[in-house]
Amino acid sequence: MSDMTQTPHRPTGLKRHLPLIAIGVAALAGYFALGDVLSFQTLADNREALLAFRDTHYIATLTVFLLVYVAIVAFSLPGATIATLTGGFLFATFPGSLFNIIAATAGATAIFLAARWGLGAKLGERLETSQGMVKKIKEGIDENQWSMLFLIRLVPAVPFFIANLVPAFLEVPLHRFVISTFLGIIPGTVVYTSVGAGLGEVFERGETPDLSIIFEPHIIGPILGLAALSALPILIKAIRGKKGL
Repeated sequence: MSDMTQTPHRPTGLKRHLPLIAIGVAALAGYFALGDVLSFQTLADNREALLAFRDTHYIATLTVFLLVYVAIVAFSLPGATIATLTGGFLFATFPGSLFNIIAATAGATAIFLAARWGLGAKLGERLETSQGMVKKIKEGIDENQWSMLFLIRLVPAVPFFIANLVPAFLEVPLHRFVISTFLGIIPGTVVYTSVGAGLGEVFERGETPDLSIIFEPHIIGPILGLAALSALPILIKAIRGKKGL
């Protein structure tokens, strides 16, 4: 009688790495083929046609926008910022922000799962059986997963692509990744979506949007405050550990 408790077969070798290979190839091709297409100038040149199509085919516009945004994030294509601005330009700050957050989270989840499928489990096993400093770092992240996940989303210095891959390599549960991504990208997404919502006036003046607005004190301050709040549990645990509390 066969053993009914054995774990399901998992693809090995090249098949296991196909999702990551596909993402890498798409990212490389997109860098050379779409670098000039997914740009602010393209949006400016086609703004009237986009608005006209939106007004007559709202659902179709939303569907195509979401699919394109998800693909941009999932395959690490250039143009994520332009996509966020477009979401604001087409759908206003709200519900544009919601559409942007949903699409970015879906794309991030796709690359997270691809990375986990290809390397995450194997690398996680190696980290789990490692010793010394590597083992301590792994345990530290495991003990503060929620805080670390929100922290890497809120700090603008952490590239979105890196924030999608690292949790996969550390075997973060899928539900934690999705929740922390959805909530953690809200502040920055709302800022850029609001910039996109005002692109009509920017186009009229023949100017380009000021994307450095996120680093203005009245905007970056609250975001860093949220990041500090996310890091607080880590700090408290560190202090308690040192004092033996």
